[in-house]
Amino acid sequence: MQAPLASPIKHVVVLYMENHTFDNLLGFWCDGHPQRCPDGGMPSSVRLSDGTVVTPRTSPDVVPNVMHETNDQVHAINGGAMNGWQLIRGCQAAQRYRCITGYQPQQEPNLIQLVQHFAMSDMAFSMQDSPSWFGHMYAVAATTDGFTGHNPGINNGPGAGWGCDSGKTGTWVSGGRSKRVPSCIPDPSLTGPGGKPLANGGAMAPTPVPYVPTIMDRLRAAGLSWRIYGAKCATEVKDSRGLELCTKGNGAYVYSTCPTFAECLYGQSSGLVPDSRFITDATSGHLPAFSVITPDDVANSEHNGFSMTKGDNWVGKLVADVMNGPQWASTAMFITWDDCGCFYDQVRPGKNPDGTPQGPRVPLVIVSPYARPGYTDRTPVTFAGILAYTERNFNLAPLSANDAAAYPFTKAFNYSQAPLSGVPMVTRPVPKNDHIDWAQARQDS
Repeated sequence: MQAPLASPIKHVVVLYMENHTFDNLLGFWCDGHPQRCPDGGMPSSVRLSDGTVVTPRTSPDVVPNVMHETNDQVHAINGGAMNGWQLIRGCQAAQRYRCITGYQPQQEPNLIQLVQHFAMSDMAFSMQDSPSWFGHMYAVAATTDGFTGHNPGINNGPGAGWGCDSGKTGTWVSGGRSKRVPSCIPDPSLTGPGGKPLANGGAMAPTPVPYVPTIMDRLRAAGLSWRIYGAKCATEVKDSRGLELCTKGNGAYVYSTCPTFAECLYGQSSGLVPDSRFITDATSGHLPAFSVITPDDVANSEHNGFSMTKGDNWVGKLVADVMNGPQWASTAMFITWDDCGCFYDQVRPGKNPDGTPQGPRVPLVIVSPYARPGYTDRTPVTFAGILAYTERNFNLAPLSANDAAAYPFTKAFNYSQAPLSGVPMVTRPVPKNDHIDWAQARQDS
C-alpha cells in the first residue's frame, strides 16, 4: 500500500464570520444543486411545533434581527425535531417568522463562487448551543471550559469586549450548579508586578474556572507562528495588581478571541493584530502557520443588522488576496460562521465527544489548491475539525477530547491532484439605505 502524500500545506487560515446557518446561506442554492446537497435544499414549507406551516422567504440584504442566545437555540432545536423556531425571540408571527428565511445565490456571489469551485461541508455544526463569545472561545480551545448561557452582559462590567479585560461576568457550570464568574479563562502561571503571581490568574476577581491550553500554545511550543487578525483594544488601563481593563474598544473587540484567555491577553497579545494586517501578510507572502480572521469592523461581519453585500465583499477581498498571493500554493483556508444567528436549518445536531450538545448546522467552505473541486464532505464535524486538521498537519498534540476525536477533513483534500487555481471575486455596491442596528451588533438584548 502506497504511503499517503505529505501535506503541502504550510498555512491554515480561518475566516470566521457571524451568525448564519447552512440553510440560511446555502439552502436556496442547494435547491438548484441537489447533487451537492443530499439533505435537500430550502424546503418549500416548514411545519413548526405549534402546527403552523411557514413558507421560507428570501432574506433582505440587511440580516434580520433575530435573537440567538443559548436558550433560543435550544428552543429551535426542540430536542432534535428542528421545529421550534417560533419560540425564538424576534421570530414570531408578528415578525413574519423572519428567522425562516434565506439568501438567494445572487445575493452572495463570492460565497457561491467558492462553494461551486472548491469543497464544502454540509454536516458542519456549531460546537455548542452558544452565541458568539463561546463560539470564539472554542475556536482556539475546542471547549468552552464550563461557560454557558448568554454572552457576558454589555452592562455588567465597565470595560469593552467580553474577556478578561472587560470586567464582565458569565455563567459557569460545575457539578450541575451554575454561578456568575469573571468572563475569563485564567492562567495561574502568569506573573504581575514584582514577579509575583498575577492576581486571580488574570481574571478581575477570584474564579473557579480552570486553565485550558489553546492552539496558540501548541503552535508556539512547536516553533510555529500564529496570528489572530481582528479588533484591538484602543486603551488598556492597568491597576496596581497588574490587571488590565479595556476602557475603549470598538464593537468588534468582542470577537477578537485573545482577551478571553488571560494567557493570551498578558503573554501573547502581540499575536492579536488588526485585520488590515492580513491583507499585507497575504499579498507579501508573510502568512503565519495558523491564523484566525475576525472583522475589525462589525459592518463586515454579516451579523444581524448588517449588510450581506458588505460582508460578501469582505470575504471576497480576503480570499482574493490569498488566491493571488505568493503563498496560495501552500494554503488551506476554512470559511465558516460562529453560530446560527439564529436562522432556520433542517438538520439535527449531534453531540461532541465530551458529551456536550452541538448547536445548529453552519456553512463551512474549504478553499485551497488541494481542496477537492466541487466536493461536498458529508462527515459530521464541528470547529474542532479545523483544529484537528491543523494539529495533524503540523504534528501537534490535541487540546481536548473534542479535537482529539474530531474528523480532520481527510476527504475534502487531495494532495495528489493538479493544484487548483484561484477564482475571480467581485465587489458590489452596498444597497442604499442600509442600516446598522447597534443593539443587535453588540448583542445587547
